[in-house]
Amino acid sequence: MSLVVAVQMDPIDRINVAGDSTFALLLEAEKRGHQLLYYTPDSLSMRDSRVTALAHPLKVRDVTTPDYATLGEAKRIDLAATTDVVLLRQDPPFDLAYITSTHFLERVHPETLVINDPAHVRNAPEKLFVTAFPQLMPPTLITRDKDEINAFREEHGVIVMKPLYGHGGASVFQVNEKDGNFGSLFDLFSVTFREPWVVQKFLPAVKFGDKRIILADGEYAGAVNRVPAENDIRSNMVRGGAALATDLTEREREICETIGPALRERGLLFVGIDVIDGYLTEINVTSPTGIRAIKRNGGPDVAAIIWDAIERKRAASLSA
Repeated sequence: MSLVVAVQMDPIDRINVAGDSTFALLLEAEKRGHQLLYYTPDSLSMRDSRVTALAHPLKVRDVTTPDYATLGEAKRIDLAATTDVVLLRQDPPFDLAYITSTHFLERVHPETLVINDPAHVRNAPEKLFVTAFPQLMPPTLITRDKDEINAFREEHGVIVMKPLYGHGGASVFQVNEKDGNFGSLFDLFSVTFREPWVVQKFLPAVKFGDKRIILADGEYAGAVNRVPAENDIRSNMVRGGAALATDLTEREREICETIGPALRERGLLFVGIDVIDGYLTEINVTSPTGIRAIKRNGGPDVAAIIWDAIERKRAASLSA
């Protein structure tokens, strides 16, 4: 099966190819003989419900030198008429621009298969969708009410505060019992973020790692353990976390089996979940990462597993 694959992503000349999951997907697509097109979300247009993008033909190479990507001449294409698959892979922030792009792509899906389903990407923000599985989570409060937060602190002691639509470990704070900085931190969040915030019981075992687990069409595909740098609670690799090989525990397999059907039902084919000490903390559906780190640490080729799932889904839609 040879497919025309368009990727909606941030500027390709700014990525870190050594760790970029989108780049891993593009390499695997080219290996399979798929034709690649590349565009950035700001090039999308919609006229009379017809969605177009200013797209470049794309060739990729698995090198770290600047010639890892070659772009052809850009042409405006009709996404529904021209492409078989669109990879929705721009990074957060999950803001109105991101939401608007999901509305655009919803006009071409499922005739053109969009991964992940844009309507469900829009309706499943990482730190909200996870609350559909409270039995798997640590104690969690979503609010911007100071009295609610103080009551939660009194019950659970040390907590973590983070913005509801934050990403990449930005603005994640540990708040200790009797913490003299809490008032100032509350004021800072109040003027910086209009949305509620996520407040969770602090899990001390985070120092041993925050496991990123990838699911492909609801099934376990691979995992990597991200260990925070010294004197940091954030394990994100962009924040200095170290990626280490890992296996799943029985509890982590239970988590995957529990959420898998909900992911398949929503067309969320490529998902990354975060698990700390057996607790599910986030379900990442916008632009999950971890593919290259998993393979580099001796794990499975997740890009190949994801493309197997995409090709099966595309073939099934054509035969329906």
